[in-house]
Amino acid sequence: MTTHFIAAEINLQDTPTELQQVIEAELKKQGEPLRWAITSVDVEQQKCTVEAVVTNVESQE
Repeated sequence: MTTHFIAAEINLQDTPTELQQVIEAELKKQGEPLRWAITSVDVEQQKCTVEAVVTNVESQE
């Protein structure tokens, strides 16, 4: 198992619930999120930056 620090840019959503779902779906593409936080918001471009720690299980052959 490995852990990775990642940053992702996410489009803002209409509601906080929708935003959380979009963030979690995007992070799951990279692995299993351990924790994440919105670290900045660009109101003009309607985007936020999310930083996260995710884990990946590597298959050993």
